[in-house]
Amino acid sequence: MKNIAALLLLTVTLPLRAADTNAPAAVREPNLLAQIPDASHAPVRVTNTLSIAGERVTYVAETGMLPLLKPDGTSRASVFYVAYTRTDGAAGVKRPVTFSFNGGPGSASVWLHLGALGPRRVKMNDDGSLPAPPFALMDNPYSILNDSDLVFIDPVATGFSRPAKDEKPDEFFGDEGDLDSVGEFIRLWTTRHDRWLSPKFLCGESYGVFRAAGLAEHLRRRCGMYLNGLILVSGVLDFGTISGGPGNDLPYPLILPAYTAAAHFHKKLPADLQSDLPAALAEARAFAKGEFSSALLQGADLPADERKKVVAELARLTGLKPSVIEDNNLRVDPSVFRKQLLHEDGLILGAYDARLTGRDGDPASPGAGFDPASAAVMGPFSAAMNSYVRRELKFEDDLPYELIAGVQPWNYGVRNDFANASGRLAAVINQEPDLKILVLGGRCDLVCPIDTIRHSLNHMALADGYRKNISFAEFDAGHMMYINLPDLKKMQAEIGKFVRP
Repeated sequence: MKNIAALLLLTVTLPLRAADTNAPAAVREPNLLAQIPDASHAPVRVTNTLSIAGERVTYVAETGMLPLLKPDGTSRASVFYVAYTRTDGAAGVKRPVTFSFNGGPGSASVWLHLGALGPRRVKMNDDGSLPAPPFALMDNPYSILNDSDLVFIDPVATGFSRPAKDEKPDEFFGDEGDLDSVGEFIRLWTTRHDRWLSPKFLCGESYGVFRAAGLAEHLRRRCGMYLNGLILVSGVLDFGTISGGPGNDLPYPLILPAYTAAAHFHKKLPADLQSDLPAALAEARAFAKGEFSSALLQGADLPADERKKVVAELARLTGLKPSVIEDNNLRVDPSVFRKQLLHEDGLILGAYDARLTGRDGDPASPGAGFDPASAAVMGPFSAAMNSYVRRELKFEDDLPYELIAGVQPWNYGVRNDFANASGRLAAVINQEPDLKILVLGGRCDLVCPIDTIRHSLNHMALADGYRKNISFAEFDAGHMMYINLPDLKKMQAEIGKFVRP
């Protein structure tokens, strides 16, 4: 599990991701101080129409740079954003507005923007696999713009967002600096657009989920801004649930259902499990909470006969050979699973979406050499955003659009511990009893398995009466479930129900 945290840092997540993540790729270090944006950019507005759920939706797309100011009035940074406001039907302050961002940390908001929520989306193959270039954009009839206005935020260093001249970039590269800058953007945009009385939602993916939990507390405490809901997509609240290794066995049981889902997709489960995915997942979860967790807790004290039974059941639920499980001391890292499940076919699985496969060219390596899921999205989304922002949104800037920026080392504000935003989220829910939480996760996500955030939410210090405010929706695909067309349709329906007054 040690590779999970490293993968999350690249998100669509990540993405990943997260991913935070929102979507992963090789990180390119931006030359931030040599590429200061033109803070004098006036917002550019274009009007368009789109058919969503059988109705025509007319909207204004506003693209701009919002300067973040210091107390003396000088600029700290310029934050790039794209906002969509519906202009027909029920408009104005009664309309919900959803602020959206991806993860990483270091990821732009392009993945949720052009993959799921916005009025235009990247044209992928229906199953989310890589289409042949050249790539294309298309209308998104599964946008949520019919139900909510949208604001896509690129945190400092991502997209076209940059720190001002003479500002230190690392002041933005940490949990508190990130919450301060993104929170200030939300406050300022809300003020300038007269949306303080609108229903307000945050939608974050991958590390964006960690950010959303912190922002809910930050906005309440610093600005007196109360939110109506959080949409948490393929994310993490407690890094201890995804960062396995000596002294922390928690992630191994939590990822087991994701292994079962991936093995089911690739038809590697026994016949009884292969014929019934819900039953297979139920068995995996029961085993993870019971015998598997008990076996890991016992360590070297686990009797040989019990160990043999655990190995056999893990093989049954994962499709792996018993020898692989034994060689990894019952603790199978996602990279090993991705390498071994289809090893005899010469294929590796995606980390962000285990449905997608590729060939890494090195069958002798112990783990997967790259992520086929990342490779499937980087090219199409990069081409689409670079074209869209200039050709359709009419926003001109010679800066490179940083899909994945180098923002490491990231300061999580902890020492000798795992970063954990669960306490912040619980504090907000306990003080804002009408705050709703919608958790969306893909069954084939091996970076932020949905059972990890379920575990975090189940262990929050939360008044029992407020747990009814939390709802879950699972999807067939992975981290960026929305690249799979059936999942995108389901995602629109789930978010639509959640944000409607």
